Amino acid sequence: MPDEQHNPWTTLSSKDIYQNPWIRVREDQVLNPKGGEGIYGVVSMRNKAIGIIPIDDEGYTYLIGQYRYPLNEYSWEIPMGGGPMEDDILDSAKRELKEETGFTAAKWTNICRLHTSNSVTDEEGFVFLAQELTSGETAFEETEELHIKRVPFEEAVRMAMNNEITDAISVAGILKAALLLRREA
Repeated sequence: MPDEQHNPWTTLSSKDIYQNPWIRVREDQVLNPKGGEGIYGVVSMRNKAIGIIPIDDEGYTYLIGQYRYPLNEYSWEIPMGGGPMEDDILDSAKRELKEETGFTAAKWTNICRLHTSNSVTDEEGFVFLAQELTSGETAFEETEELHIKRVPFEEAVRMAMNNEITDAISVAGILKAALLLRREA
């Protein structure tokens, strides 16, 4: 059995290369697990990733469509955003759901903790299931041009399985929610 507490990497030095309000990029000089020298680039996120799967009383969910600049393509996703590191993740989830869909929810379940791309970033994400929804007004941010689509939850599962939803947090959250909801049924 591997020693899961032992870090086989040695950091020789570390320097910040770039930072902005959302990310910090650093370059580490390292010794790899076999003792070879090299570099390791790490993208540190300034926020936690927060995703929400809202399910209404009729079994529908709400997807957010938007153009994703880094991908140069349109993307359907669950409502999500960044939660400041010091904020409670549930408070961040409530804020993001309200901003992007206008909904508030009476029932919240934290269904997933994940790392989005752990070979290059330390981003930690959380996905919540939001139920018993009450509608309200959205509050999109300046950088957001969002479209909301109401679909049966099983349609969202199909979209994730058919690669129509490719965002990692959305896919993981939708598929985990599907398993959990089937167990409850």
